[in-house]
Formats: sequence, structure tokens, C-alpha cells
Amino acid sequence: MNCAALVERQRAYFRSHATRPLEFRRARLRELQAAIETRERELLEALQADLHKPPQEAYASELGMVLGEIRHTVRCLPNWMKPRRGHLPLLTLPGRASVQPDPYGVALIVGPWNYPFQLLFTPLVGCIAAGNCACLKPSELAPHTSAVAAKLIRATFSEEYIAVVEGGREAAEALLEQRFDTLFFTGSPGVGRSVMAAAAKHLTPVTLELGGKSPCIVCDDSPLEITARRIVWGKTMNAGQTCVAPDYLLVDRSIRAPLVAAMARAIGAFYGPDPLSSPDYGRIVNRWHFDRLAAYLPQGHIAHGGRTSASELYIEPTILTDVPLTAPVMEEEIFGPILPVIDFTDFEETLAFLRDRPSPLALYLFTKDQRTRQRLAAETRSGGICVNDTVVHLLGKDLPFGGVGESGMGAYHGRASFACFTHSKPVVERSLWGDPGWRYPPFRRAFGSFKRVYQWMLGR
Repeated sequence: MNCAALVERQRAYFRSHATRPLEFRRARLRELQAAIETRERELLEALQADLHKPPQEAYASELGMVLGEIRHTVRCLPNWMKPRRGHLPLLTLPGRASVQPDPYGVALIVGPWNYPFQLLFTPLVGCIAAGNCACLKPSELAPHTSAVAAKLIRATFSEEYIAVVEGGREAAEALLEQRFDTLFFTGSPGVGRSVMAAAAKHLTPVTLELGGKSPCIVCDDSPLEITARRIVWGKTMNAGQTCVAPDYLLVDRSIRAPLVAAMARAIGAFYGPDPLSSPDYGRIVNRWHFDRLAAYLPQGHIAHGGRTSASELYIEPTILTDVPLTAPVMEEEIFGPILPVIDFTDFEETLAFLRDRPSPLALYLFTKDQRTRQRLAAETRSGGICVNDTVVHLLGKDLPFGGVGESGMGAYHGRASFACFTHSKPVVERSLWGDPGWRYPPFRRAFGSFKRVYQWMLGR
């Protein structure tokens, strides 16, 4: 595909102003919703083929999230599109000001392989709502989902409005050579740096949804069974291939052993004695990632799990204890069903430990103590915090989701998605009546007098 020609066709279509009216945007969102609902079975089968996702998990974490985002956006879009009144100082009166949400133009959205539908289409919802055209690049590592997503888009929208470019690294590099008006990328921090460097050539604004090592702190007052279930659920969903999965545990030493036992029971309750035969447990995306994850297993004591099958791309949910802090499993994002457990005795040292590490995308805390919650929020830096659960903070329709520092920049979901693809444009309109001459040269007032009048006119 000629990427340059595609982008120019989309830019011409955007300049026709066809994408700007409210009803155009809402109609396209409703068409997207209908297309997803029509192809639900195909999409679920594709997600099963790519990642062994059970239909319930695939619907809840992929299709259902996108459909919920569409419904919320269609309902709220008229309010989001309204210009916001701005206030002017005396110096500019008579006049009026507003802040108008203005679409960027042509957007590039690059999706990952771990949630290959949801993480491509959720930003698309915000892109359409904001009045842009879009070019989508699905991940080649989830080929079945990529093919169905491409078929869905091509059957629903004209290419000059929403287009899909399939392919591997060459296709991505060809797209990144083009001048887009905004760029949305979800993936690893390493690739995110390359994407940002490519965008810098054209000074294209970027939103980077990356990852990192999301810690989970468990204090000694947390009830073990429910804590274990919620941690295991967040960690083993999609076989641990979730950007906000708990990456490692920091557990009060007094409850480490009983918590590990409770998590082992939760794994058994979820997936039975042999998760390989469970229809509800996923697989690793490919052999390269399988080998990468399997190399972590000898880096600590296997307290539970540890079984693997290369032919099945299967790694059993595994709990590691006695892990050195310098081990690669504690330095690199795991992105798989392996959970190191580190114990602590002093919460102050735990806070210091977190402050010395890169800012994670998510930070989890299990405790009943309100002061501990407040201290964690005030004294640490992360994309988001979830207390007494894992992953569910993604579900709030108007909770912005995004990282900070190593875990990304920018945010989306709900109104934040609309804002992500929108430029807030100030518009000032002045009357031609009245034009006091004191602001123009030659200046006749002494500097001190001029300064006092100027500050008063600005409202200071």
C-alpha cells in the first residue's frame, strides 16, 4: 500500500469538513457498534486462535469494553463538543472568548498484540468522536484478529475516512515515515521510544500507552482469601499478558507464607489442578515470548506452578519466592503468568523502594488502613492507583487511563479519549467599538504608572 497517498487522501477528506458535524460522528460510532455486534462470533474466534482467550474473557476484556465505550461516547458527545466559555481581562473588553474542541486531522493508531481488538478500537472511538480521520495498524503478532478487524473496518467505512494497514515491521515503519497530525501508540517502552523519535521528525503530538513493572503491596491487615483471588485474577487474565497486571508483590513478611498458600488455592479454584487442560486459561503469544518467560523460572524458588509446554506455548501460573532484587525477573517487565513475591517489614522502606524505581502504569495496594492509602497516593508516582483490587480501575468510563514517565504519556477512556484526539483552541472575538490609546506607543505614562494600570487591566 502507498502510505503517503493514503494519508493525503485522508487529509483531503478531513479538509472537506465532512467529519466535523455532531450527527456525522454519532452515526459513524453507531455503525461501528453495529459492525462489532454483527462480527462478534468472528472476533471471539480470532481471539481464541491468537491467544486462546475463552469467549467470556474475550468479550469482557475486549468487545464488551469497546461497546461500552461507544455507548458512553454517543450519549455524552453533544456535551463534550460544546465550546467552553473563556474569561477575558478588562484590557480586552468589549469582547468574548471561548475554548473550542478542534479535531487534529489525520491520526495514526498503532495497536498491540495482547489485547489486539480492544487496544486498537478503544482509541478509535475517541478519534471518531473528536472528528478525525484515522489509519489503524493492528499487530501482526495477532494475525487472526488483525484480519477480522481489517475486514470489519473496510466493510464499514471508506478508506479515505478510516483505513487499516496490515503487515509487520516494514508496514509500521512506512506509516511512521508519514506526517500524521497525531499518533497513538500502545506497546513496550522500547518501541515507544522509537515511535516518539519518528514522530519528532514531523513534530507530531503523541500519546504513548506503555507498561512497566506494576507493583502490588499487601499489608498485614488485608483478608487473605479475597486478596489472593483478586491478585490471581488480575495476574492470570490473558495468561499474564496485560500491561496493568500485577508484576510483582511486596508482602508484609508476617503474612507472606499464608498469602502464597491462598494464591495457590485461588489458582486451583480458577483453573483446576492442571491449567493446561482448562478452557479458561490462555497461552503465550509466540515462541519468542515463551522462551523469554521460561528463562525467568529458575530465578527464584518455585512456590507454586512452574510447569511449561513449548509445543502448547503454555506456562503454568507460577509463584516465585526468594527472588534477588537484581534478578532479571525483577528488572524487566514480565508480561506473563509469573509472580515474584518479595517480603517487607517496614512500609517506609517499601515507599522508598518504589520511589527509586521507574513510575509504573498501575500501583496496587491491599489494606484496610486509610492513612496507608493516603500516603501511597501522596508519596509515589504512577499512572494510576487501585486499592483492594487489581485491573478494575480501567473500567471507569470517565477515569483517564494512561502512564507517566517510563509507563507512557497522555491518557484516554471516556472524555479523556475525546480530549486525546482534540486540540483545545481558544477563540477571542473583540468589538471594533472603543479603542483606548494608552496601550499604543508612543508611551506617555511613566513606567510605574503604566505598570499599575496594566496589572489592574489584567485583573491582577
